[in-house]
Amino acid sequence: MGAGRKLRTHRRGSGGPTRHTRSPTLEMSGRSHLLVLPMPKALSLRRCIEAKQPNSAIRKCARVQLIKNGKKIAAFVPNDGCLNYIEENDEVLIAGFGRKGHAVGDIPGVRFKVVKVSGVSLLALFKEKKEKPRS
Repeated sequence: MGAGRKLRTHRRGSGGPTRHTRSPTLEMSGRSHLLVLPMPKALSLRRCIEAKQPNSAIRKCARVQLIKNGKKIAAFVPNDGCLNYIEENDEVLIAGFGRKGHAVGDIPGVRFKVVKVSGVSLLALFKEKKEKPRS
């Protein structure tokens, strides 16, 4: 009885770098395209991405280009029909998708989601509380 602490510390001793001993350079190598910004702005390039095999559906995603570094990523568009609010060259706000940098479902490489379009919340547009500004 009561041998758990000894087993845990023994197992801990021989591993690689832990979160307490790891250097900052190791942490930087695994960073996502978002880099330091939690919610960067991006420009939408095109809409719709096809799902992986064996499914054959068109998922509601947008291909966007980050303004900060010019990288192109895919972002999921939540809610039914919200893809219609996004047009090409719209400024969108991107956030993480919830699996800590991993793709969600059968959509290949989609790790982010769209939160705002042209400065207006996508949820407010969906619930028809606000309208998208004309510009």
